[in-house]
Amino acid sequence: METTSIKIGGMSCQGCVRNIGGVLGALPGVASAEVSLEAAQATVSFDPQQVGRADLLAAIEDAGFDAE
Repeated sequence: METTSIKIGGMSCQGCVRNIGGVLGALPGVASAEVSLEAAQATVSFDPQQVGRADLLAAIEDAGFDAE
């Protein structure tokens, strides 16, 4: 397992947090995704053989948020 932090722009409420957490959690290989509105970031634990950081960023951006 690997863990990465991703800065997220565009979140304004707990609904955004739940949305991003759900999107990330649905990806194969993601063990956990903790999203913080206050820190404007997500901390994701994932299996790099199943999903990569680029996939995580793309999923967040596809949900309508900025990710870096």
